[in-house]
Amino acid sequence: MGGKNKQRTKGNVRPSSSGRAADLLARENGVAPGFVGFGVSTSSDPGYVPAVQGAEEIDNLVDADFRMVLRKLSKRDAVTKLKAVQEFGAMCQERQPDVVKGVLPYWPRIYCRISMDHDRRVREATQQAFEQLVLKVKRNLAPYLKSIMGHWLISQCDTYSPAASAASAAFQAAFPLNKQPEAISFCKDEVLNVLQDNLLKETADTLSDPQSVPEEEREAKYIRLLTCSLLALKRLLNILPDQDRELLKERLTQLITQGKFWKYSKHKTPQIRGAFFELIATMCADAPQLIQAEAARACSAVLLSIDDTDPVVLPPLWEAVLHILSCIDNCWTHVSARKGVMPKLWVLLKEGGQGLATSLHPNLLPFISKLPAEVTQPNLEFSRTFLTSVIQGLSSDRATSSPSESAAIIFATMECLRFIILQNAGDEQEQRNIQNMLISEQLLPLIDRALGNPSLQTGPLFPQVSDMLLSWEKWVAGKETPTFQRLLSDFWEGLGHLCTTYVDCEEAKQTALEGIASLLQIMHNPNSASKQTKKKKTVKVCFTDKEDRGQGEEPPRETPVVEEQHCPLRNGHLLDLVCQLAELNMVYVSDRESERHLRFLSQLLGAFPSPQVFQVLLRPEEMKPEMGPELRPLAESTAVYFLLQRVTVWLKQDDRKDTDFLVDMVFSSLQCCSSSDDKTLILNHISRDLNWSVTLQLIEKACADPVRLGVCVSWLRGPVLGERLVGLAGELCVMGLRGSSSSSSHHAHGWPLISLALSQQHNNEPLIGKAYVKQIIDELHATLSEAKGMSDAGNMEPLLTFISDVAATFFSSVKGCLLLASAEELLMTVFQLCAQNQIFTHLSDALLLKLQHAYTAGIQSLITHLGAGATKGTLLHNIGLWVKSQLLTIPLTVKSLQVLVQAVESLAQTIASAQNTSCLLSQFICCLAPTEEEWSCIRRALPPQWVKHPLLCGRLRVTGEYPCMDLWTNRLPAHLCVSALLGRIIFTAASPDDQQVEADFSEIPDLKHIVSEIFYGLQWCEEMELSPPMVSEYHKLLQTWSLEQRIHNDSLIQTTLFDTLFTRSQEEGSLWSLALAKCMQNSKMEPSHIKALYGNVESFFPLSEHSVSTVLVLCPFLASEERESLIALCVTELLNWQDSEQDCIDSVRGCLAVLLCCLQADTAVEDEILLAVVATIAEWRNSREEWFLFNSDLGKVSTAGLLLAVEMMRFLCWMVDHSPTVLGNTHWDLLLCSMLAWLETASENSSMFWNPWVQLFVCANCELIVRLSEFFTSPPAGVQEQLPPELNSEWKEFFLEGIHNLLLSLLIKIPVDFTEPDDPLFPLPALRAVGEALTYIPVELLTQNKLPPRFVADQRSSLPEPLQTLLNTLSPLLLFKARPLQLAVYHILHKVMPLLPESDSESASAKSDDEDGEEPCLSPPAALMSILSATEELLENILGGVQVGEFAVVQPLSMEHCFILGYLLAWKLLFTFFKASSSHLRAQYSLHLKKTRSLHKLLLHLFRLMPENPSVPGQPAEPSGKEPKTFFTESLSLAPRKTDGLQFEVPHLACLVYYGALKDLPAMVRLWWNSQEKRVFSTVDKFTSKYVSGVLSAQEIASVQSSTQTFENMMVKARSATREVIATYSVDDIFIELVIQLPQNYPLGSISVESGRRVGVAVQQWRNWMLQLSTYLTHQNGSILEGLSLWKNNVDKRFEGVEDCMICFSVIHGSNYSLPKKACRTCKKKFHSACLYKWFTSSNKSTCPLCRETFF
Repeated sequence: MGGKNKQRTKGNVRPSSSGRAADLLARENGVAPGFVGFGVSTSSDPGYVPAVQGAEEIDNLVDADFRMVLRKLSKRDAVTKLKAVQEFGAMCQERQPDVVKGVLPYWPRIYCRISMDHDRRVREATQQAFEQLVLKVKRNLAPYLKSIMGHWLISQCDTYSPAASAASAAFQAAFPLNKQPEAISFCKDEVLNVLQDNLLKETADTLSDPQSVPEEEREAKYIRLLTCSLLALKRLLNILPDQDRELLKERLTQLITQGKFWKYSKHKTPQIRGAFFELIATMCADAPQLIQAEAARACSAVLLSIDDTDPVVLPPLWEAVLHILSCIDNCWTHVSARKGVMPKLWVLLKEGGQGLATSLHPNLLPFISKLPAEVTQPNLEFSRTFLTSVIQGLSSDRATSSPSESAAIIFATMECLRFIILQNAGDEQEQRNIQNMLISEQLLPLIDRALGNPSLQTGPLFPQVSDMLLSWEKWVAGKETPTFQRLLSDFWEGLGHLCTTYVDCEEAKQTALEGIASLLQIMHNPNSASKQTKKKKTVKVCFTDKEDRGQGEEPPRETPVVEEQHCPLRNGHLLDLVCQLAELNMVYVSDRESERHLRFLSQLLGAFPSPQVFQVLLRPEEMKPEMGPELRPLAESTAVYFLLQRVTVWLKQDDRKDTDFLVDMVFSSLQCCSSSDDKTLILNHISRDLNWSVTLQLIEKACADPVRLGVCVSWLRGPVLGERLVGLAGELCVMGLRGSSSSSSHHAHGWPLISLALSQQHNNEPLIGKAYVKQIIDELHATLSEAKGMSDAGNMEPLLTFISDVAATFFSSVKGCLLLASAEELLMTVFQLCAQNQIFTHLSDALLLKLQHAYTAGIQSLITHLGAGATKGTLLHNIGLWVKSQLLTIPLTVKSLQVLVQAVESLAQTIASAQNTSCLLSQFICCLAPTEEEWSCIRRALPPQWVKHPLLCGRLRVTGEYPCMDLWTNRLPAHLCVSALLGRIIFTAASPDDQQVEADFSEIPDLKHIVSEIFYGLQWCEEMELSPPMVSEYHKLLQTWSLEQRIHNDSLIQTTLFDTLFTRSQEEGSLWSLALAKCMQNSKMEPSHIKALYGNVESFFPLSEHSVSTVLVLCPFLASEERESLIALCVTELLNWQDSEQDCIDSVRGCLAVLLCCLQADTAVEDEILLAVVATIAEWRNSREEWFLFNSDLGKVSTAGLLLAVEMMRFLCWMVDHSPTVLGNTHWDLLLCSMLAWLETASENSSMFWNPWVQLFVCANCELIVRLSEFFTSPPAGVQEQLPPELNSEWKEFFLEGIHNLLLSLLIKIPVDFTEPDDPLFPLPALRAVGEALTYIPVELLTQNKLPPRFVADQRSSLPEPLQTLLNTLSPLLLFKARPLQLAVYHILHKVMPLLPESDSESASAKSDDEDGEEPCLSPPAALMSILSATEELLENILGGVQVGEFAVVQPLSMEHCFILGYLLAWKLLFTFFKASSSHLRAQYSLHLKKTRSLHKLLLHLFRLMPENPSVPGQPAEPSGKEPKTFFTESLSLAPRKTDGLQFEVPHLACLVYYGALKDLPAMVRLWWNSQEKRVFSTVDKFTSKYVSGVLSAQEIASVQSSTQTFENMMVKARSATREVIATYSVDDIFIELVIQLPQNYPLGSISVESGRRVGVAVQQWRNWMLQLSTYLTHQNGSILEGLSLWKNNVDKRFEGVEDCMICFSVIHGSNYSLPKKACRTCKKKFHSACLYKWFTSSNKSTCPLCRETFF
């Protein structure tokens, strides 16, 4: 499967042909023969199945699947091998042991090869598969161990760790830990053979085939094999027992005597060098005789490589160095230490180990301890050079940037320095010189360097020096050795000089002073050193046995020093030095006021707070105290006196910014006082007039340290500090209210001090006195309350920020803080600020977050620590009452409501998360919920405009008053606010656990009322049609909360909700009924459950308005038997209408409504019952005519009367639809006359259309008209014969005209009476209904309309007066902002458009044909053109910012939508007009459009209005084989009643207009397209080709195929597959065939005309005719058939003898279709008038084009 150029099988379809062949052979012969060399091995060995005697029998033992896998393993492709190995491992795991055993004879050869594969994934998978094999065959592997063990051991040392781990896992699976040496020993000779071959014989070219393996891959494999072999040899020596190593001694000797072996120490590859040195170290440890025998080579190879700094090589190299020094006694005789080794080492050390100090430097001490005297002589120079080199390494880049590198060098330096001192601890002169050199030239300069280097100060140097001094002092104390006494004296003397040099300088470096302080502190207390330093103190090597003193040094160096008791000598030296430095330092502090020396003094006193130090700080003349009586006894102490006389003065200095270190001095001084009362007295004294910043630092430092806090607690709780803090709080609040600058010290430190004092506790008590805590909280609350009223000033932000921070800290950290009444009041005020809109509170977002954090912390503290309730008088109860008052009395915006809900929700969530039982949250919700009276009041306060929508949709029958003006505020009604808040709290603040939620709800007694009110509010929003925008915003807010869905998902709520809604519907009707309907639709209730709500249908009677509303809701869900019972009861009531004593109008109306609802639910009813009801209505016509409202003033009629008339209309409408045959002649007369009378009444009361009940009256009447129009236009089958005979003629002759004349005048009257379509009182539903009814108006009534005449001055027109009046009256309404009116006008004008060209045709034919001049042009109807010209500029303003090709989204029903819709409808009417025009008229109209550039503007606008992808929405993402539906393939419903999908109306209409332009005016569109810039040109071409051309071409071809038009002498046929039209013209002996090919971007591209067969036509004539046809098809605005017709007429005229015009070379003119009539008097040639005019104007001559004579 190897290279890309190798084809493994024909067609590369089925791999592994060799395996398939083996299968075939096995099947045919039963036994696969023993093949040789199946693999592609580079060696000369045979394949996996050995060709030996009896190979057939052996091979038969191998399972066929295993054979296949083994052969796959021979492939070169790494992926194939990897899959094969994985498959082999899986088979070993799955198959039976007996089957797997058959593989063992062939496995060693395979394993030895693929375990060394170049791909590391293959190697890892091989070892994993081997483990599975081992686990399966177990002991059966033993016979094959010797052939496999060498490579197995090498694999365990693989440089790829996962492969090595897998090999080790397989080895452990095969052999327990105690058996592993035995297994290795068993195969030791074979293993050594493999390793020797690898190390001495193999090369990169012998391992891999040079012809097939790249050089880089070969080299990498060879290097890896060498590395693994060296490591495997090391592992072999480690594992083998001693006796086995002895047996291999001779063979190992042969190996290491080879020069090639020792060359590996200088190999260019680091991995090989590292492995080599590891092997040498192991040989030194396990087989020293071998190394000693080759001492010269070994010493040279190892010691001369001492400067190898490769990270891989250095650790094993130094291990080998140390082993060589230990193993070979005379190693330095083989190499020159001074020339070959030490110079390399010095360079390496000076470079800091080249970034490897952590690996190199721990080996230095063992290294120098092994050096013999001859190497280290002279000792002084050697020690100086060695330590100087090591210390110089600290200056290397790596050491300065890496703390670990620097620490390693320091450790090595100190270890070696201590070792050299121990080695030279005598009193001889040379040894003294070495000691002096180490102290003066090495140690002290090193400390000096550290004092100037902060990174060295924080390192291990100072602890190491301290540890060394401690060990010296122990030597002095133990053995009275003068050497160490002298060393200590020299060191302290040198250190004193060093420190004095730094301190005794006015410009002393701050770093050096801090370093001295740190050094002295660590010397005083070694435990103050960092833990990181202590970890590295253990020493990893032992000194030689010859050095007795080295042995004695070990314990203190290995064990960290933890004693606090130090020997007197050391304390003496150290304290003397401290006192000396302090006294010297004081000079600079006192005389020169040095800030840095003062800081140094603070650090010294912090480390050494002893009277001796304080003593030296005071001058003799200052020792006499002059204090008050209470402090005089205390001032006897030098520390107290220093504090009062010096430190206090420094603290009070005004210009001092940093006092932190001075506060430390205060605590250092107090440590010398024994009594806590004394300390309190001193603190009270010094804190009376301290700065607030100093006081804050005192308290912070006291709180940070428990020891200091115990010292200061009496002072903290005392009156001195408490009264000062109360005063501070008052000052801060006053300053904040005044808006003072926040940069003062009060603001900078006062607020943090107040916060610290309130929040910190000691032993569960406040840090300061409880009385002072209360006073401070009172002050904060009073200020916050006052700031609420002043917050509009805008400067309260800093004050409120500070107070919120203090309150949050106080509430969250102090247990029981809310036991204080003032704290509760503060929390209440904070909550109120959070719950109000930022517009009113003027709070920033950051401050609001802080306040929210504060009250959340307060509520958690209240509930967690106090177990608060929500009973009367508690904080939660007060919060609930305040929130409720906000909801009921304060008008809220949506944003204000959202803020309030978020605050209450956060509060409720805090309660829910902190409480132990569910009752507290339930109690709190009860506090928020209004009473039943309050609910009723806020329901009545909801604006009544909601009635309009359900009333007009027929979902609700309700009476009532409707305001004549739309009263509406810009605030949400209280009902919506309350229901939203309660719903949010109930469903989001409860626990997410369902059971917990139900437990919470079970505690709320009025839960069902709350949920039903939520539904009531949601239903109100829906009936308001989410307008005004505030209601829409509110509804979106509730949708994001998913309240409705949560209610339906909760089983507890669901069970009680229906009962509540049903009861409310029965009692109150109106919105409750609609809410019940919505709930039932969403829940899909069963009829049995519904029946359980009401019992039986008789319970609804006698019918009231509320029970009617309820029945109308339940009716669609009732069983058919129940509906039949309802019909029977209603019909009974109707038939007995006269029995009622009182006015029965309500009962009659209710019965009619319920009856109709049951009928609409497809309830079975007998015709006799229907006839009886109709007869009853006829009876009312005679006895109660006032019920019919004929000729009534609808403004004075009650809503009940209007609703009765509406119910009668609806019933009669249902009768026409479902049972027209029941009606007799008198009934039809009643129906039709009533319908016309009602329409007259509506037309007379058009000014009352603002009233929804009047609109309902008009809508029901128009619906009846529509049903009658549909019925008489296309009556159902078999009905016509059963109708009265004169009915149809009466309808057409009398009623039709009366109805539509009234409707047409009403349509025009409504926009006159109501001029503002955006007015909420605009009667849009009535307009929609009238428009729908007018779509059925016959065109005859339009041409003979009785509208008042309307003409426009200077308007040229040839239309009859009624048509011109109709156009002038209706066309302006295309731009009225009422979509139903625009569409109604469109449908009316669409009917008359085909009639208009007739008038132009008559006028055009009346013109003189001899008229000279340019091509004649005619204007389309002027009324429409005026609409276009008016809207073109508007559209340019609307769409001007949108590039051509980009999609402009138009908001439905906006003003822009109105203009664009009117503009596009006007163009659709124009295209209808064009289509009805004759060819010559169309040319003249086109010329007019060209001159006005109207079409040019239209096309630019269309490419801004058409979407980039005009697919119809709602299609599946991956449609099946059908073409996807687009706006070009689907028709658009322009019904006035359409209300959904309006967002797609303009894009769809734009696409259809573009389609119409391409279809009816292709030449003009083509002309426009060719004139566009490149970007627009490309955009139009791509869009048209992709979406329009295919549809248009198919329609054009289909129209040719289906055309019934016939041509004399010409036959036309079409081929849809090739988009071709073939025309065959034959006359006499002449035969012509033309092939018209439509382009891909038809009609933009040129239509190609190709020649078919021709007989009897000259070539030149033939070319002329082809050119003419091509010209006609390209330049005429019409279909292909029209172009062919024009061409045929041209050819016919030619055959009739009419000569061509010699300008256009055509008989018939291409635009106006005229014949050549203008003859030249000289040459007698005739020309077209238009051609001549164009010739004269373009040439500026008046000569004949042919003879050049002057043309007369």
